[in-house]
Amino acid sequence: MPSALAPTEKDKAPELSAYRDQRFSGSIKEQERMLNKSSTLYVGNMSFYTTEEQVYELFRRAGDVRRVIMGIHRYTKTPCGFCFVEYYSRDDAENAIRYIGGTRLDDRIIRTDWDAGFVEGRQFGRGRHGGQVRDEYRRDYDPGRGGWNKEIAMRQAAH
Repeated sequence: MPSALAPTEKDKAPELSAYRDQRFSGSIKEQERMLNKSSTLYVGNMSFYTTEEQVYELFRRAGDVRRVIMGIHRYTKTPCGFCFVEYYSRDDAENAIRYIGGTRLDDRIIRTDWDAGFVEGRQFGRGRHGGQVRDEYRRDYDPGRGGWNKEIAMRQAAH
């Protein structure tokens, strides 16, 4: 399999993935326009124990980080496995997607994706129980993401 950074490979860092934020307040066309000029990344699959300092230290290797916004549980205000990383330039954000996405942070393979830009309130988990939606559907035990999902944990506590 050729390396993701092989000189003959097409550079996919500037391209948009199929993911779109379903709660974006504008049209799909407007969202895609913003994604194509954005210097903000969504970072997912993080450990609940990863700190803002760890994220900053890793992502500053790709360029000049403006700020890191940690995703937090809506009710407990504890980390819930995602963050936003804002860069000063699109080129630096592309470098982060190119070189950091798919690497390990706190023993987890993180994923990076373009974000249309952080808006206050998006730092909160969107799941029914206040965390991330994907954790509510997880069926396995994941110590880096708080153990069992909330539904399974509640059923186990009842027994």
